Amino acid sequence: MNNNRLHILRRSAQILFILFILLAPVLDIFRFDSDTRSLILFGSEWDLGLKQGFYLDHSMKSASHVAWQFFVKAILPWIAILAVFPILGALAGRLFCGWFCPEGTLFELFDFLTTKTFGRRSLFIRKPNDTGVRAQNRIPYIILMLLLMIVIPLIAGVALTGYFVNPRVIWNQVVHWDFTFGVKAGIIGVALYIFISSLIVRHALCKYVCSAGLMQMLFGWASPVSLRVNADPGRLAACTDCKGCEKVCFMNVKPRLPKQDINCVNCGECITACKKELGEGRGVFHYSQSKLCGVPPKEAIDKQKHALSHMKSSLGGKCCEKTCN
Repeated sequence: MNNNRLHILRRSAQILFILFILLAPVLDIFRFDSDTRSLILFGSEWDLGLKQGFYLDHSMKSASHVAWQFFVKAILPWIAILAVFPILGALAGRLFCGWFCPEGTLFELFDFLTTKTFGRRSLFIRKPNDTGVRAQNRIPYIILMLLLMIVIPLIAGVALTGYFVNPRVIWNQVVHWDFTFGVKAGIIGVALYIFISSLIVRHALCKYVCSAGLMQMLFGWASPVSLRVNADPGRLAACTDCKGCEKVCFMNVKPRLPKQDINCVNCGECITACKKELGEGRGVFHYSQSKLCGVPPKEAIDKQKHALSHMKSSLGGKCCEKTCN
């Protein structure tokens, strides 16, 4: 991939997943209907078959049938849902967090806007990975941030309430500006949560609160085949210490440390930043499936740089591209 293709691919995945989350209840892909108290799945009501079972005779055969229906249509699907994130973590680490999570996408958006406005990601404190560079003309970014602080929470409130109330009912109430208590409470509650998490909490929620992220983190850390961002030891000597890989990391991870940081979400931004600094095909970082993560200790890096320096001096200060890279 070229320097920006990985970044563009990740942004596309984030946008498409957000669209899916917004449209799932509208298209009756998945939602709970509070009026009928039934689960709608792909346009059909998910029936446990218990109502029919109550009209059967009271024999052991009928009781076994009801118990089997409940296990297959209630317990088993719930187990499958709970297993999604551990399985994802064991195979791909926190890739979902870095590539698909809607909240993470919003956090990155407001990180970008506050960086352009204040030169740092947080509204309150400066972090080690902040660029310290803000936009020369901050006015457009301030206006955009203020607008999105209102629009995004309200849209999210309406869309996510649609998972519990028929979206057609909600939009009808929005158009006529006449809300029932349940719809009003749902929209306000979700909007407040999105506002607080996106504006104030942000990635601290990913690190310390999100249970889905925690499951991916733990299973990814323990799995010997989980996808990770690793460093190529053969290219470490080419590192210019630009710290670009650290500045693009919104999780405040230092990719060049020898020990694995369990907060890494496999976003690949450090890969893109390193390619931008060193050139296509010369980057230090890459995706791989292995137990090891991070780079060798500093002593190993120093030895490689010393060897490269010695090689350059032996060639009279000149080093061809093939030899050095």
